[in-house]
Amino acid sequence: MQGLPHPVDLAVKPEVTAFFDEATNTVSYVVKDPASKACAVIDSVMDIDYAAGRIAYESADEIIAFIRKHDLRLEWLIETHVHADHLSAAPYIQGKLGGRIGIGDRITIVQETFGKIFNEGTEFQRDGSQFDRLFADGDTYTIGGMTAFAMHTPGHTPACMTHVIGDAAFVGDTLFMPDGGSARADFPGGDARTLYRSIRRVLALPPQTRLFMCHDYGPNGREIRWETSVAEQREHNIHVRDGIGEDEFVEKREARDRTLAMPRLIIPSLQVNMKAGELPKPDESGMRFLKVPLDTL
Repeated sequence: MQGLPHPVDLAVKPEVTAFFDEATNTVSYVVKDPASKACAVIDSVMDIDYAAGRIAYESADEIIAFIRKHDLRLEWLIETHVHADHLSAAPYIQGKLGGRIGIGDRITIVQETFGKIFNEGTEFQRDGSQFDRLFADGDTYTIGGMTAFAMHTPGHTPACMTHVIGDAAFVGDTLFMPDGGSARADFPGGDARTLYRSIRRVLALPPQTRLFMCHDYGPNGREIRWETSVAEQREHNIHVRDGIGEDEFVEKREARDRTLAMPRLIIPSLQVNMKAGELPKPDESGMRFLKVPLDTL
C-alpha cells in the first residue's frame, strides 16, 4: 500500500442506500455501481431476541426486497470486521440472492482467540475458510465496473478493514460520527494505539471522501446520522481531529473504555460472526444452542 493510498477512481460515485437497525444501532448498506446493476451489501444484520432465543430476518428481508425491487445483481456481502454487537445475515442473504462473503484476512487471529474462549474444538477451522474471500491489506475487487480496495485498519479488532469504493469509504467500527469519536479498543486483540494509527490512515484519504459509519447512537439526543467526510472528521472529531496526538488519544480512549460495559449481544455475535454468520449446527434432536462462557470476557 505504500505510495498507493487509494488505487480507485475517486470520480466514481457509488449509489449508497442505508438501512438502520434500531435494535443494535447498526447501519447496513447497499452499494450500487452507478454504471450497472451490480451491488454489494455491507454489514448486514440478523435479528435476534436473545432473551427468548429467537432468530428472525426482518432487517435482511428489507435489504433483499430493495435489491429485488431495483433488479440489482448482488456480487458481494462485505463484513468490515467480526461484529460484537449484532449477528451477520450474510449467509441468509447469500442464500436468497447469491454473492460472495468477504472479510479481512486477519479473521484467523479472531478465530484463534474466540475459538478457545467458546471451546469450539478441533472441528472449527481457524483458517477463514468459512468465508468466500479473505482480503489482505491493499487487495482490490470489483463491483460491476467499480474497483474497490480493502484497507487494513485494526485497533478495534485485529481484522478490521475499511472498504474504499469510488469516493466512498465504509469504515466499520473504526470511526463514529465526529461527535461520537471512535470505537472502543478493549476487546481481545484490540489496541488504542493501533486504532489511532488506523484512523489517521483513513483520514489521509482525500478530504472529499464520503465516510459511512457502521453505528450511530445519536449523542446528546441528536437524530441518527451515518454519513460524514474526511474533511469533517479531521476538523471536528472529538477524539482524533487534527491536532490531537497519539498519546492524548490513547489516554482518553483507554480511560473511556474502562467505563464501558460489554455489548449486549457480544456472546451470540462473536461465536456466529467468526463463522461467517452461520448459526450453530443442530444436535441430534434438531435443536441449536449458543454457548455462554463464564468469567472470560
